[in-house]
Amino acid sequence: MTPETVYTLINAGVVPAWILLVFAPQWSATRALVHSGVYPLAYGGLYVFFLANTLLFGAHSSDAGFSSLAGVTALFNHPNGVLIGWTHYLVFDLFIGAWIGRDAWRRGVSHFLVIPCLFFGFLFGPVGLLLYIALRLVSGKGGLSLNEADRQG
Repeated sequence: MTPETVYTLINAGVVPAWILLVFAPQWSATRALVHSGVYPLAYGGLYVFFLANTLLFGAHSSDAGFSSLAGVTALFNHPNGVLIGWTHYLVFDLFIGAWIGRDAWRRGVSHFLVIPCLFFGFLFGPVGLLLYIALRLVSGKGGLSLNEADRQG
């Protein structure tokens, strides 16, 4: 399988989760798939596979490393390095999107208002989180605290 095909498949794999977060946030299937360990474990497994391919089997640029910007740039100059980074983005963005959905439900934030936060979380990761925290502040549904037990923020 080519790196391009893998890239396409891992992107397509998260789309159903984001659709469930937007259109069926409280459905049992959403809870079972998106709010469980299913996605983080599956994508975490892919991440470990790509990472092992890099570390153990040499699927990386010769100058790749983590100790300098040039080394990290070289890591991403290889298709396997890009798959590692992209998988990382996908799993963490979805993790944050799922957290936003759960937190909004616990705090009574209108799901209609949360949808743009999820949209931007899907496309631009941290922007969605920033929008959601701003929404909590503006709506009086919480402050800057990310503590799930703290409903008042």
